Amino acid sequence: MNELSRQHREHATTPLAVSRSEAASMLGISERLLWTWTKAGMIPHVRIGTRVLYPVEQLRIWLNKQANGTVAQTDQ
Repeated sequence: MNELSRQHREHATTPLAVSRSEAASMLGISERLLWTWTKAGMIPHVRIGTRVLYPVEQLRIWLNKQANGTVAQTDQ
Protein backbone atom coordinates (compact mmCIF):
# COMPACT_ATOMS: atom_id res chain seq x y z
CA MET A 1 0.00 0.00 0.00
CA ASN A 2 1.38 3.41 -0.86
CA GLU A 3 1.83 6.31 1.54
CA LEU A 4 -0.96 8.44 0.01
CA SER A 5 -3.43 5.60 0.42
CA ARG A 6 -2.43 5.09 4.06
CA GLN A 7 -2.78 8.80 4.82
CA HIS A 8 -6.20 8.92 3.20
CA ARG A 9 -7.42 5.98 5.31
CA GLU A 10 -5.97 7.53 8.44
CA HIS A 11 -7.75 10.85 7.84
CA ALA A 12 -11.01 9.09 6.98
CA THR A 13 -11.10 7.37 10.38
CA THR A 14 -9.68 10.18 12.54
CA PRO A 15 -12.33 12.65 13.74
CA LEU A 16 -11.66 16.34 13.15
CA ALA A 17 -12.88 17.20 16.64
CA VAL A 18 -13.90 15.35 19.79
CA SER A 19 -16.23 15.91 22.73
CA ARG A 20 -15.16 17.06 26.16
CA SER A 21 -15.10 13.54 27.57
CA GLU A 22 -13.10 12.22 24.60
CA ALA A 23 -10.62 15.11 24.78
CA ALA A 24 -10.13 14.66 28.53
CA SER A 25 -9.56 10.95 28.03
CA MET A 26 -7.08 11.55 25.20
CA LEU A 27 -5.13 14.00 27.36
CA GLY A 28 -5.34 11.87 30.51
CA ILE A 29 -6.96 14.61 32.58
CA SER A 30 -10.33 15.02 34.25
CA GLU A 31 -13.26 16.59 32.43
CA ARG A 32 -13.43 19.18 35.18
CA LEU A 33 -9.82 20.29 34.59
CA LEU A 34 -10.39 20.35 30.84
CA TRP A 35 -13.47 22.52 31.35
CA THR A 36 -11.52 24.88 33.63
CA TRP A 37 -8.85 25.29 30.94
CA THR A 38 -11.55 25.71 28.28
CA LYS A 39 -13.31 28.50 30.17
CA ALA A 40 -9.96 30.21 30.74
CA GLY A 41 -9.15 30.02 27.02
CA MET A 42 -6.04 27.96 27.72
CA ILE A 43 -6.80 25.01 25.44
CA PRO A 44 -7.96 24.97 21.81
CA HIS A 45 -11.69 24.51 21.39
CA VAL A 46 -14.55 25.57 19.14
CA ARG A 47 -18.17 26.27 19.89
CA ILE A 48 -20.73 24.99 17.42
CA GLY A 49 -24.14 26.03 18.62
CA THR A 50 -24.30 24.88 22.21
CA ARG A 51 -21.62 22.20 21.77
CA VAL A 52 -17.98 22.66 22.66
CA LEU A 53 -15.62 20.54 20.57
CA TYR A 54 -11.86 20.07 20.70
CA PRO A 55 -10.07 19.94 17.31
CA VAL A 56 -7.78 16.90 17.40
CA GLU A 57 -4.94 18.40 15.36
CA GLN A 58 -4.97 21.60 17.45
CA LEU A 59 -4.84 19.51 20.64
CA ARG A 60 -1.77 17.71 19.29
CA ILE A 61 -0.06 21.00 18.47
CA TRP A 62 -1.00 22.46 21.87
CA LEU A 63 0.27 19.38 23.69
CA ASN A 64 3.59 19.46 21.81
CA LYS A 65 4.02 23.12 22.74
CA GLN A 66 3.29 22.28 26.38
CA ALA A 67 5.80 19.43 26.31
CA ASN A 68 8.48 21.63 24.76
CA GLY A 69 7.89 24.45 27.22
CA THR A 70 7.11 26.96 24.46
CA VAL A 71 4.01 28.29 26.25
CA ALA A 72 3.12 29.09 29.84
CA GLN A 73 2.44 26.04 31.99
CA THR A 74 -1.21 25.22 32.73
CA ASP A 75 -0.96 23.71 36.19
CA GLN A 76 -4.15 25.08 37.66
